[in-house]
Formats: sequence, C-alpha cells, structure tokens
Amino acid sequence: MRVETHNINETKIAEVISDETIISTTDDGLDLLGNIYYQGFDRVVMNEKNITPDFFELKNGMAGEILQKFSTYRVRLAIIGDFSNYTSKSLTDFIYESNKGKHINFVNSTTEALKILSS
Repeated sequence: MRVETHNINETKIAEVISDETIISTTDDGLDLLGNIYYQGFDRVVMNEKNITPDFFELKNGMAGEILQKFSTYRVRLAIIGDFSNYTSKSLTDFIYESNKGKHINFVNSTTEALKILSS
C-alpha cells in the first residue's frame, strides 16, 4: 500500500493505492483511519477493490462501524468503484443518502473523488 498526496486548492487529500485488499476486517479499517489521520490527512480516496465485499453487506455492521469512526474523526472518504453490481436495496439507498452529503461519497472515478473532497 502506498499513499499518494494530492494538493488541490490548498486541500491535502490522501489517495490510498494498492493491488491488494486493504480493509478485510473492521480493525483494518480503523488501522487505515489511524494511519491516515496520523499523517495529517482528513480526506481520503480509496478504491472499492481494496475493500472486502463483506463491507458492502450492510447487515453485518462492518461498514457502519468503520464509517462511524471516519465520521467521528471528521475524515472525509470517497470510495471509487462501480456500485451497480450490488443489488441490495439497502446498500443502494445507503449510497444514495451518503452521496447527498459531503462526508462519505461513492463515486465512479478518481477525478470525481478529488473534486468532491477538494470542495
């Protein structure tokens, strides 16, 4: 895993890049948050492919627990991916509601993620 820094309009954004799964458990998500926060970032971009599919099964609570910590520490997160593959109505509703705000966003591209997080 590496972290690439984007500076846009005096906003420092971390892009987490890896060919492997970074978040497999709730603890992995909290470790990533701590690592990013310690490095002075409060905005993060990461790819859906770096997150276990279990995260997107809302009934197990993993996403809720991890995203609540991001919220508590006021670290904004944009997850890049093609979310049309998920057929769960609750996940579709969750993504829709999340995208209404600025704290947690589900987007299609790095460009879109950086635009949202830099505003």
